[in-house]
Amino acid sequence: MTAEPPLVLIEPGAHRLGGHHPRTLTALAAARPGSWVIAPYGAADPGPLRQAGAHLVTGTRGHLAAVLLAAAHWAGAVSTAGQKAFASRRWPRALRRAPHQVTLLARCLTEAACLRTARRLVREPATVVVLSASEALHGAAALLGGQPHLRFLHEAITTEDAPVRLLGRIARRGERRVVALYPTAAVRDQFADAFPGLAGAVRAFAVDDGKRLTEAERDGARTAFGIPADAVAVCLVGGWWPYKDIATVDAALARLTASLHLVVTGTPLDEEMLFRWHELPQVHLHTVPGPVVEQVLRLVYAAADAALVTRRPGVGKESGLVMDAARLGVPLLVSDHDPDLTARFAGQPWVRLFPAGDDGALAAVLDGLAAGPPERPGPQAPAVLGMATAAEQAAFLTTAYTRLIEELR
Repeated sequence: MTAEPPLVLIEPGAHRLGGHHPRTLTALAAARPGSWVIAPYGAADPGPLRQAGAHLVTGTRGHLAAVLLAAAHWAGAVSTAGQKAFASRRWPRALRRAPHQVTLLARCLTEAACLRTARRLVREPATVVVLSASEALHGAAALLGGQPHLRFLHEAITTEDAPVRLLGRIARRGERRVVALYPTAAVRDQFADAFPGLAGAVRAFAVDDGKRLTEAERDGARTAFGIPADAVAVCLVGGWWPYKDIATVDAALARLTASLHLVVTGTPLDEEMLFRWHELPQVHLHTVPGPVVEQVLRLVYAAADAALVTRRPGVGKESGLVMDAARLGVPLLVSDHDPDLTARFAGQPWVRLFPAGDDGALAAVLDGLAAGPPERPGPQAPAVLGMATAAEQAAFLTTAYTRLIEELR
């Protein structure tokens, strides 16, 4: 039997805790023991990667890769300084946007350095994947890195201005050496107009590692937070970013008529709002400063009867929190912000939907938990969301990469 080729997993953000990226990285590495993990700025939690049998590479290997990463450092420093200098709205919009364009260049250079490192280190056939790729300069990364690869594009945060578009056009031929992977159809549609020649496929990023919460974890979590067994508890996980509708949560909590334990973790959080919640008569607030390691995150989910996910209407990128709940076995309370996601939830007894932005409806859903939470999602729940197992995802990546290499011959 022919051995499955190793994966080369490039994660420029591995040095940061939080999000579902570290978990996916570890799960994929475990699915293919002996795979390579390239983390240019180090790994926040290297233990699980080593336990998975991965070769963890930090920094770069080779002179050209070192030069590229040094250039990325320089561009990142320029971007940071520019964002501080042009933060005021008194400056023209073009100047305020310029530092973010430099950030795109810095991310491209970092990816290229990682790809060069992969090319130098890995001599055997392998599947090369950038797990958290930049939303721009796809061809430039491939050309500078000298390595065909797959790249997950999670969202389009920064659009390209004229100088970056020019660089992209110059390196356009490199796009044929890349296959983009979009976690949702909505994200694919974000990139369609800007990169019409970029080959791609829709594929969920998060993977099911099969590590559902146990009853012992649930009992231990309730004890750890001091939540009575008969009380209602909801968790609110993740940083309060602009696309999350925390204002609706704030208004809904003020309207509660039934007692609720709320466990909050993530970064950044609004301390003034947390203080206001602490003073609400029906809310028993438990705050876990973030970011947190996986063991603590499991504790937060285990303490909850349901996980609350609220987003602004039209946000269509993959929700790591939704994926977490499905794979761990935690019921969901979700806003109907994404029509595709709402359609997937049709008829699912482990989900309760409410209209995005409707604090009255959310308050009613939260109060309704006193009569009984939704049933827990079963082992089939990840498949409802298009989530593959780690082994299935590794096989998909290998097939897609093999096809890319064959087309380049």
